[in-house]
Amino acid sequence: MATYLDEILRVHRAAAAADTRSLGALRESAARGAPTRGFVAALRGGAGLSVVAEVKRRSPSKGGLAESLDPVDVATAYRDGGAACLSVLTDEQFFGGSVADLQAARSAAGLPVLRKDFTVSERDVLDARIMGADCVLLIVAALDDGELASFARTAAEVGLDVLVEVHDEAEVARTLACVDLPDADGAGPQVALGVNQRDLVTFEVDQERAVRVADAIPASLVRVAESGVRGPGDAAVLRAAGYDAVLVGEHLVTSGDPAAAVAALRTAAP
Repeated sequence: MATYLDEILRVHRAAAAADTRSLGALRESAARGAPTRGFVAALRGGAGLSVVAEVKRRSPSKGGLAESLDPVDVATAYRDGGAACLSVLTDEQFFGGSVADLQAARSAAGLPVLRKDFTVSERDVLDARIMGADCVLLIVAALDDGELASFARTAAEVGLDVLVEVHDEAEVARTLACVDLPDADGAGPQVALGVNQRDLVTFEVDQERAVRVADAIPASLVRVAESGVRGPGDAAVLRAAGYDAVLVGEHLVTSGDPAAAVAALRTAAP
């Protein structure tokens, strides 16, 4: 039986296979982009727990969360609450996102922005840079080793930071083997490692996944816990486990007061 991830990747890979745009032309366009804002540096330099606040309209498993949100209003509320960075869904079919959402949110908030999408081709990486993102997401479960290494190199070449998403210790090991990483002082390719507590096969959340996987991640890397953060209590547990940041979407867009919800996560203490 096909899983959520199977269907999402089938659609994205089919679109990538049909994309005949010139890679050379896309690279030239990416090279003309304005300087990026330093996504990983914003997470590394924060005091306490940093928040990557997500602009998220819906999910495949739960349906609509905030279908009619205004990305400008949400992004500025996140900024006012003290978010270090934004994450914006650009997948339209499954999450209701768009490039327009990313551009509007980034322009309004002035924060570094992750393009949250399923990156399956070099053109996807270049598109992230062209649309104005500061960071691209590489999901280890969706890529083979060659793709993971190649897409990370392309991102670095065009000035994008990378958030590599893993789900277990084996995927951490694959990342360490395939991706050029910053050194102990943070110099070199700007890569952060995120542990997604949501199983992309079942879309169920394991609240203890990030804590279990934390010890497998080198301390020199920026560590991000993704999904399943329900409030300050969860944030405090993740901070105590060694995470530098949490990426939070559903809790924030359904909170009723996104600025206050971000501020509460930031001040959560282990």
